[in-house]
Amino acid sequence: MAHKTNAARILDQNKVPYELKEYTVDESDLSAVNVAQKVGLPIEQVYKTIVARGDKTGVIVACIQGDHELHLKGIATLSGNKKVEVVSLKEVQPLTGYIRGGVSPIGMKKNYSVFMDTSINNHAKIAVSAGLRGLQLFLRPVDLISVTKAQLGVISIEITP
Repeated sequence: MAHKTNAARILDQNKVPYELKEYTVDESDLSAVNVAQKVGLPIEQVYKTIVARGDKTGVIVACIQGDHELHLKGIATLSGNKKVEVVSLKEVQPLTGYIRGGVSPIGMKKNYSVFMDTSINNHAKIAVSAGLRGLQLFLRPVDLISVTKAQLGVISIEITP
């Protein structure tokens, strides 16, 4: 059985149904596309968590579709900032308690404001990191939105090859 992470414990406390799915980590490819293949979901249903900083609000968290990139103007507007930048990799763990490739929008060190792309509602089930590399949470978008108290908006753009 998979490890119980802080994220899973929070879901348990809130009586939110979820499934933990383990997969083999490839240190050389922590991409959401790789994770989607390993857990058997289309990339549209695998959401990645990005930690950013707004010029007015400070640290914020974004959840976007795995094959998209963060739309900085979109999240700035939604979060009440003029400018938003993704935090440096070295800041991720001290801010969240999670390491790259294992950042969950649930159970961070502090309760940061969470923003999700509206596309999340296009799916019956999505996957996000459970807080460890090699472990995904499968759950309903409505439950993730509720637990994280997320605000929804257009905050991602498709990555063009």
